[in-house]
Amino acid sequence: MYLTIRHDTSYRYEATVHYSIQQLRLTPASGASQVVRRWSIDVPGKLDAAFDAYGNVLHTLVLNKPHSEIRVHVGGEVDTFPLIDGQLNDAPGPVPLEHFTCATRLTEADAGIRELAASVPTLNTSGSLIQLAEAIVQRVKYKPGVTEVTSTASEALELGSGVCQDHAHLMLACCRARGVPARYVSGYIEPGDVSHGASHAWVDVWLDNGWVSVDVTHAAFAGEIHCRLAVARDYEAAAPVRGRRIGGLEEKLNVSVTVNTPVLQQ
Repeated sequence: MYLTIRHDTSYRYEATVHYSIQQLRLTPASGASQVVRRWSIDVPGKLDAAFDAYGNVLHTLVLNKPHSEIRVHVGGEVDTFPLIDGQLNDAPGPVPLEHFTCATRLTEADAGIRELAASVPTLNTSGSLIQLAEAIVQRVKYKPGVTEVTSTASEALELGSGVCQDHAHLMLACCRARGVPARYVSGYIEPGDVSHGASHAWVDVWLDNGWVSVDVTHAAFAGEIHCRLAVARDYEAAAPVRGRRIGGLEEKLNVSVTVNTPVLQQ
């Protein structure tokens, strides 16, 4: 599938910011499920490029001059491919699989999560992962504005509502509670007729034959409507944008993401 993607982020500050640093994981990489045709990042300064510990493309923006806003514009074109039962046919990656069995602050398993994890007899087949995803979305209904990016999997389960990030964290918590390696995926989705789309989060779970990519929110395998940006143990390590600043007081954030599938000219 041919996807065109545009992601605009703006920060406006109540007072002057004297120093800011932004880490951007906003660059998709070509791999088993996608090929990047073209991609660009437009920011008000020089970007330093590197790879983080998970192999994600990481850009760092440092602004030393006084400023009252930051605008980040990224976008491009990506070809994505269908996956059979979500199988990426990809290598484990630069981080040992055991790393993805360890809980984080956002994915710590409490009694409720362990009970949810045990509701599926096994987690060793692609079908069993979909069963777990179905159980998660039955317990946690999709509802924006209820949770924050700092909300934990257990908090979302207790609330009974959340967004794709919460669904992903719950899946991670359940898998890790049973010793199954699982990692967080940030990216984009072609929304179609679904109201909650564009920016998205899902999970990869390691089975004997490799990573299986599961869109927990839709209780389905990830595939050609998904564009991957970054992987990590949870949102905090895979966040598209993270930063710190000196000054600014209150901050106003505005984010706009569009993902389209234009018709190619013959």
